[in-house]
Amino acid sequence: METKDKLFRIEEGFWLSGKDHFLAHVDEKAILAFPQAGEMHGIHPREDVAETATLTNRWRNLKMTSRYLLMPADDVAIVSYRADVSRNDGEPYSALVSSAYIRRSTGWKLTFHQHSPV
Repeated sequence: METKDKLFRIEEGFWLSGKDHFLAHVDEKAILAFPQAGEMHGIHPREDVAETATLTNRWRNLKMTSRYLLMPADDVAIVSYRADVSRNDGEPYSALVSSAYIRRSTGWKLTFHQHSPV
């Protein structure tokens, strides 16, 4: 599987999967920044974000468009895309997303993430 496909599959899991996906794919030294109001507003370590990834607040109907991959080094990758998605309550949300990954001995790990609402 190509690097781009692997990374976008991991990204999809952050929107649709739970705590185990976060803990498996987010680097221990990661920083995640969220602009939206509510429980996730601010800059958080991976453990805080993983705790919020419950089945009751997961996203659905994810559509990822304008997908780009930049690899400034062999073991560093940045993906950017537009996400159109809705919460379980049906509330729509759209954002421009960028995530940076580092390749560890255990695979690609998310090391930085930020999204900006559209």
